[in-house]
Formats: sequence, structure tokens, C-alpha cells
Amino acid sequence: MKKLFALLLTLAMVLSLAACGGKEEPAPDTQEPSGTEEPTETAITTVVDGVLTVATSPDFAPYEFYAVDESGNANLAGFDMALAQYIADYLGLELDVIPMDFDGVLSEVTAGNVDLGMAGLSPDPDRMEAMDFSDIYYMGGQSLVVTQDNKDKWSALEDLNDPSLSIGAQLGSIQYDLAVENTPDANIVQLAKVTDVVSELLGGKLDAGFIETVVAESYAKNYPDLYIAFDVPYEVEGSSIGVVKNNEALLAGVNEAIAAALADGSMDNFVAEANELASGDIIEGLVD
Repeated sequence: MKKLFALLLTLAMVLSLAACGGKEEPAPDTQEPSGTEEPTETAITTVVDGVLTVATSPDFAPYEFYAVDESGNANLAGFDMALAQYIADYLGLELDVIPMDFDGVLSEVTAGNVDLGMAGLSPDPDRMEAMDFSDIYYMGGQSLVVTQDNKDKWSALEDLNDPSLSIGAQLGSIQYDLAVENTPDANIVQLAKVTDVVSELLGGKLDAGFIETVVAESYAKNYPDLYIAFDVPYEVEGSSIGVVKNNEALLAGVNEAIAAALADGSMDNFVAEANELASGDIIEGLVD
């Protein structure tokens, strides 16, 4: 009888322990995270929820410009614009591009009114106080441009550092800084658009102009009277994207998208397509 009682007591204890144990603990690799753990990724925030707002200055072919189609419609084009769409798609955002003067691009990014500035920007250290910069996505150079009539007039860049000469550069641009650095004694004329620099140069109001090389090459195709006279030394070669200050998640996402575009060959295609379009019927500057 005692043996039977002991057996029943042991069975009761086993059942009691099973009931108190609750559900079985999951294996270590399937355990649910505790509420104190931080997410591995930070959500990207933008000025307008779900939208990537980009400021650009469409007077900088082949970076950004208007391509005119057979029906006479002007469509925003250029490899910056193609990259902007790529980045928006990569981040799962809708793209909204706002054309404006170049100086406005810098101001709007600085003020935080847009997410990105894409206008062939160079990551100049002075600008880093006002905005963050992405990784370089395109390597370029800088040039001094004259007319064909004057291509043999000066033998070196230093020869243009002359008070009697008028040298043009875009307002707020790296090219203006290069003009001040290389031709400080000349009459340096700041103009709102690269188109204005080219127009004044062709009209004889300027003796020369500082223009980024790939842009100068594009203008020279459309205006054969232009001549790229000299390469201009510049330590920070290459183009980057201006990102609104302190939005680290957005900056990281933009850099991931740039890396993907470079790796999968998309950026090469964007540049080739933009150069082809830029050699056709285009408008450089703001369109009503």
C-alpha cells in the first residue's frame, strides 16, 4: 500500500511541475527580442513624408538640363536627374525635383527646405559647415574656357591674371572660388547661370570663364566658337550630393544607393545617355 501511495505521490508531483512550467522556451535562435533592444536600422525621414525632395539648377548639362523632344516639350534630364530617380526608387520614396538657380540650391539645402541638392556639387570644405555630402559619384575636372578667336592669345592660365581682363564664373560656385584663386587681379564677374557665362563669353563681354570640364565639353559641342584653353588645378575633384545637415539615416541611404548605381553599371549608363541628350536640342536654365 505504501508503495502504491508513493507512486501516486510521485506522479502528482510530476504533473504539478509540468503545469507550473508554462510553455516551452524557444530555441536561442528563435527567441523573440526583448523590448529593450534597439532596431538595427534607423528609419529615413524626409521633409515631406514618403517623398525625396531634390533641388537642382538645370543649366549644367550633362548633369541637369532640359531636353526638348520632337513635340517641342522640355523635359528635365541629365545624369544627376537619372541618379536622383535611382536613389528615390532604391529608398522606396517618390521623387520631387524642384528647379532653381544654383545659389538657391545651396540655400534650400542649408535651410532644410529640401532633402538633397543635386547640381554637380563639389564637397568643398567650406560648404560642409552648411550641409553634409555623400560619397563621390562622378569624377570630373575644371577648365578655363575662351573663344576660338582667342585660343592662342594666352600661353598659360597665369597669363589671365590681368586687371584688363573680365573673367566669368557662376554665382556661389566652386568655379568662382577658382577664379579668385587663379585670377585674383582680373575683373571677376559672377553670373547666376553657366548659360549666362557662356552667353557673355560668346558675346565678347567676357574674355574667359571658369566652367567644370564635362560641362564645358557639352557647351562646346553646341557652341563650336567655345574653346577649352586650360585645365584648372583643383584638389577636390569629383561631384557629390548635398544632404540636409544631420540626417544620418538619409545620408547612409544615399551612399548605399550611389554604391549600388556604380556597382551595377547604372551610373555609366546615366552619363552616356545624358551626354547623348545634351548633344541634341536642349534648354539650359529655368523653364516657365
